[in-house]
Amino acid sequence: QVDRYLYHMRLSDDILLDVMARFQAEMVKGLGKDTNPTATVKMLPSFVRSLPDGTEKGEFLAVDLGGSQFRAHQVKVFDDGKQSSQLESKFYPSPKEVIQGNGAELFDYIADCLLDFMETKNLKHKKLPLGFTFSFPCKQTKLDKGVLLSWTKHFKVRGVQDTDVVSSLRKALQKHKASFDIDLDVLALVNDTVGTMMTCGYDDPRCEVGVIIGTGTNACYMEEMRHIDLVEGDEGRMCINTEWGAFGDDGALDDLRTEFDRELDLGSLNPGKQLFEKMISGLYLGELVRLILLKMTKEGLLFNGKVSTALLTKGKIEMKHVSAMEKYKEGLSNTKEILTELNLFPSEEDCIAVQHVCTIVSFRSANLCAAALAAILTRLRENKKLLRMRTTVGIDGGLYKTHPQYAKRLHKVVRRLVPNCDVRFLLSLSGSGKGAAMVTAVAYRLAAQRNKIDAALAPFLLSLETLREVKNKMRTELEYGLKRETQASATVKMLPTYVCGTPDGTEKGKFLALDLGGTNFRVLLVKIRSGRRRSVQMYNKIFAIPLEIMQGTGEELFDHIVQCIADFLEYMGIKGARLPLGFTFSFPCRQASIDKGTLVGWTKGFKATDCEGEDVVDMLREAIRRRNEFDLDIVAVVNDTVGTMMTCGYEDPNCEIGLIAGTGSNVCYMEDMKNIEIVEGNEGKMCINTEWGGFGDNGCIDNIRTKYDKEVDEGSLNPGKQRYEKMTSGMYLGEIVRQILIDLTKQGLLFRGQISESLRKRGIFETKFLSQIESDRLALLQVRRILQQLGLDSTCEDSIIVKEVCGAVSKRAAQLCGAGLAAIVEKKREDRGVEHLQITVGVDGTLYKLHPHFSRVLQETVKKLAPQCDVTFMLSEDGSGKGAALITAVAKRLHNVGQK
Repeated sequence: QVDRYLYHMRLSDDILLDVMARFQAEMVKGLGKDTNPTATVKMLPSFVRSLPDGTEKGEFLAVDLGGSQFRAHQVKVFDDGKQSSQLESKFYPSPKEVIQGNGAELFDYIADCLLDFMETKNLKHKKLPLGFTFSFPCKQTKLDKGVLLSWTKHFKVRGVQDTDVVSSLRKALQKHKASFDIDLDVLALVNDTVGTMMTCGYDDPRCEVGVIIGTGTNACYMEEMRHIDLVEGDEGRMCINTEWGAFGDDGALDDLRTEFDRELDLGSLNPGKQLFEKMISGLYLGELVRLILLKMTKEGLLFNGKVSTALLTKGKIEMKHVSAMEKYKEGLSNTKEILTELNLFPSEEDCIAVQHVCTIVSFRSANLCAAALAAILTRLRENKKLLRMRTTVGIDGGLYKTHPQYAKRLHKVVRRLVPNCDVRFLLSLSGSGKGAAMVTAVAYRLAAQRNKIDAALAPFLLSLETLREVKNKMRTELEYGLKRETQASATVKMLPTYVCGTPDGTEKGKFLALDLGGTNFRVLLVKIRSGRRRSVQMYNKIFAIPLEIMQGTGEELFDHIVQCIADFLEYMGIKGARLPLGFTFSFPCRQASIDKGTLVGWTKGFKATDCEGEDVVDMLREAIRRRNEFDLDIVAVVNDTVGTMMTCGYEDPNCEIGLIAGTGSNVCYMEDMKNIEIVEGNEGKMCINTEWGGFGDNGCIDNIRTKYDKEVDEGSLNPGKQRYEKMTSGMYLGEIVRQILIDLTKQGLLFRGQISESLRKRGIFETKFLSQIESDRLALLQVRRILQQLGLDSTCEDSIIVKEVCGAVSKRAAQLCGAGLAAIVEKKREDRGVEHLQITVGVDGTLYKLHPHFSRVLQETVKKLAPQCDVTFMLSEDGSGKGAALITAVAKRLHNVGQK
């Protein structure tokens, strides 16, 4: 009979899966900026960004407002490796005149209770951080700022809604400060649900969901920041307080609400609001049972149709009665006793029927709660992109704790609805008190960590003034390199390249190009056509250079190069032709003519013996002679930076600067011959290869070098050399990052203070990882995966810090590069004697091309430091290959003109 009567309260799994889907849709709505205003599930950001990691320590106070009693707590957290804590609490009544009075009285009452507690515990002389558990819907904008949206659970205090509750509490405490000599700092405003999650999170690091099923009901969980439109930033996670009690306020659950739910709602303090809460929370279950029993009695189905006054009185049946009636063994006798107290004289059938009504009502509550919780768990699993997830739900609340069957039912249904989640339910002990202290402790830990991280990264933040200084120093060094008397001791070598023109479009023919500048070596055949069908066609082959040859003898290196050329000529079927060849040799060379280049010194990991001080063109010719298989006309030895400028110059005649920002860093530009004192003649222009990587080798930028730069320099193949390059080029940025990560780990700020074997390995952190980690499209989960590939087992918080470190290092590199470039464009402007300069810079290099922010920061820096120059950046396509062929073609053209 009861089953038939309450048929609509019985929910099948299909219905629950449907509720789950509806709740998921509501969550998405609540998280979206545009949809949040109309969403019923408010998904409030709590500004709690981190779970406890076990290193929290200290003494904290917490106050807790929201249940039937007001509580003050003292929590001590010990950093003893056992994650132990100690909690002492005192309960205070919540008088009706306070919880339904005005705001000033409420906060004065809280301050009075807190003062009393501090006196009892002899804490008045201590300055302690305070966590404030406030279990009502609040819109938080910071961890210590929250505006009350609406009262729930019988509270109705005037003048508090739409105000910041933390500042009200601070004001009340301020009044007592002078007279009682107390000094308290409210660090965190915490919802009791969040407190529950944090308390359990201290004991179980997998806990990332908190649920309360008591007088009220609510859930919170850790959401990815990138999904929270209401808060700036995409990094990391934040705990979202769902405020799920209001689910259905827009009618989304009307098909599941019964006549009893509607009647209960009409008689409540807040009709039409918190409809989901009214179907499941302990505050309303007893009332639902009363309304059902009243109707059944009126219809003659119970108590012989006799309605007692008690049955007509709202609130007469409470949650504790429902729990007592459902007890396994003594349930029937309890039911008889409770009904008799209500002046209902039940038969045994009546007792069984009433007990059955309680079961159906509480079972529906557990079912609905399970469906919403299953939606949250599914969202968590999908956020993590896992097929199967292990997680823990921290749970608290009177209904869950005291009802004999509730917990078991809830667990069973959740596991049925999300079979791909292994869920552990952890009962929170003192969630709202200890939880508030834990949130405060975590906030305290994060603030201390933040200060240390800021201190480590502060030297990487360069002011505009500092960058201006770098620009001016670079300008001075450029001038030194051009002057005859200072050139020998200059750090920026300003090497003449004997490239005296840029392409004019008449170049044509077949050319070979060699490209040596990194761990790979290329041979190219380049066909250039002029006239209307102007084009450049290229064929190339890449060969590896093994480490033993890079660091062997010069003879072995050049024999290897010639072997690769022979392979290519055979492959292309052109072994017999004596083609003009351009040799891109991307190392500092002092040139005496376009086809003579003496190696000044190896860079980029090369260390072949008997090469420094030798002419590389002669060494190549000798190796060709030794092989005695083919002959080539070596026309030009070319630096890759010059090649970059020439490639872009072929497309844009305004291009007079070449920049490489890749494994290495360098710039070249067209300089007036009259300014180049070390080369005879004053007419026309010549391209200068600055070799600016050596800038600062005389100590002129020591003021901006950090301890990490010094470590990288000392551990490099050429200590004390190429200092600017070591701060700006791709070859070294990853190594700077690794040094910072080691330092932060030693300080206990990363990777749980454990320096893994892989982090000890020099060179593990390649620059491509920097580019990947800093990509805006990458979620933290993917950052964690990259770190895992490197053997670094990171938490979500670790990933955020690593990303921040990468950002600081690459931003500084781009700014320093921009400051150097600004010096060159300003020099060009002054040399031309113009107010405004329009110029194009040809750029190549993986750092510039692949890093998500490098090019933008570089360009912004040039604009700020050289505001009178309008600089266009043009990406070069294959400067070292196509560029070498174009230089060879231009040299041939100019040579022919000279001959004529």
